[in-house]
Amino acid sequence: MFVLDQNGVPLQPCHPARARKLLTKKRAVVARHTPFTIRLTDRTAAESEIDGVEIGIDPGSQHTGIAVFTARAGERRGRYALQLDHRGAQIKKKLGQRAGYRRRRRSANLRHRAPRFSNRARPRGWLAPSLRHRVETTTSWVDRLCRWAPVRGVHVERLAFDTHALSAGKPLEGVEYQQGTLAGFEVREYLLAKFDRACVYCGATNVPLNLDHVYPRSRGGSDRVSNLVLACVPCNQTKADRPVEEFLSGKPQTLARVLGQARTPLRDAAAAQSTRWALWRALDQRLPTHVGSGGRTKFNRTRNQLPKTHTLDALAVGKVEAITRIVARVMVAGCAGRGRYARTAPDRHGFPRLRAARQKQYFSFTTGDLVRAVVPSGKRAGTHTGRVLVRARGSFDITTGHGRQAGINHKHIRLLQRADGYAYTFRKEEGVSSRP
Repeated sequence: MFVLDQNGVPLQPCHPARARKLLTKKRAVVARHTPFTIRLTDRTAAESEIDGVEIGIDPGSQHTGIAVFTARAGERRGRYALQLDHRGAQIKKKLGQRAGYRRRRRSANLRHRAPRFSNRARPRGWLAPSLRHRVETTTSWVDRLCRWAPVRGVHVERLAFDTHALSAGKPLEGVEYQQGTLAGFEVREYLLAKFDRACVYCGATNVPLNLDHVYPRSRGGSDRVSNLVLACVPCNQTKADRPVEEFLSGKPQTLARVLGQARTPLRDAAAAQSTRWALWRALDQRLPTHVGSGGRTKFNRTRNQLPKTHTLDALAVGKVEAITRIVARVMVAGCAGRGRYARTAPDRHGFPRLRAARQKQYFSFTTGDLVRAVVPSGKRAGTHTGRVLVRARGSFDITTGHGRQAGINHKHIRLLQRADGYAYTFRKEEGVSSRP
C-alpha cells in the first residue's frame, strides 16, 4: 500500500496488514481508495526512513505493464503491479468518424466557408492521436506514482528487439550472439513479434516454436534474420533440410506469404517502435531513466521462471540478477475517458439524433465516480462497487467487475472516489502460487 506522511509527502510503501493496523489505531486515514493510499497523522518524512522505489515499464500497443519494486544489489522485490489498458483503437475509430462527417460537408451543397488554415505542417516528433495517447497516459501514471511513492528511477523497455544489433553493423554471426549471455533472445523476440507467435507453415499457436531456416544451411542458407522463421515441431521435422519451395510445392499461396514475410526489412520493425522512443524521451525529462531491450527482458523473465504477462515483463526490464517477490494482485486501469463536451449524439450521417442534459451532476454524483452501494433488500440486494451512471430521476446504474447493476436508488450509494478517467478492476497475477 502507498503511504503519505501528514504533509502528503510519499513514504516507503507498506504491507496491507501494516496499513490495516495503522488505520485501526487511528494513526492513519484513507487518502485515496484506488490505488489504496493512506496518510499518516503522527509522522513526517523527516522522521521516517525512506529507501525509495523504482518503476519498471513494459510498453505495448494495447496494454502497458507497470511495476513498482525495491532494488538492492541486483535483487528486485515487487511492491505494486499495474496494467494500463489503452484505448488507441477507439480514438482511431472516433477520428475516422469525424473525418467522415467533415468529408460529407465538403461535398454537400452548402454555403461557402473560407478555409481556416493554409499550409498546415506537423511539428517535429509528431505522433498520431492514437499513438500519443499511449505515451501521455503512461507518463501520467508515472507522475501519479511519484506523488504516492518515493520513486528514484525508471526502467523502460525502449525496444522490443535490438534492431541495430540485428542489422549489418551487428551481424548474427557475431560472437556476441553466439556465445554471449543474451544469445538467441534478441533474435527470438524479434521473430515472435514478426510472425505473431504462430507457425508460419500451419498457423499453430500456443505450441513450442523452433527457429527454422527458409533455405537450409546445408544448402547454402545463412543465419541472417531474413532467412529465419518460426515453425512448430511437426512442421520443422517434416521440412527437415528441404528448401521451402520443395516443402510447400502444393501450397503456392502459403509459399508466397512465407517468402514475403521473411523478406520484410528491419526498418518496418524499427518504425513500429516509435512510441517507445517517444515514451523514453518523455520519461527522461522527469526521472533518471534506464533502458533495456525486449530480448533482455525475456532473458530475465525466463531465468527467474516467470510466466509472460505485461506486469511481470515490467518487473524484469533492464539489468536484474534475481526477482525474489512478485505481487499477487494486479490492478487493471482501463482508459475510460472523462466524458464529452458535446450534448448531442449524431446518427450515422452526422445529424443530431438526441440531446443530453447540460447538467452532469445529480444528487452530488457524476457519471464515472467510483461508488459503493449497499442495498438492504429487493432484487439488487447486496454490496456493489464500481463506476456509476447517473440519471436525473435518482435511479443509478453501477458497472462492477461482474456486470451492470441497474436501478439502484442514490440513497444507498456512497462515494469512494471522484472520476479520474479510468475504470479500475483487479486480477490475480499468473504464476503467483509457485513463488515464495
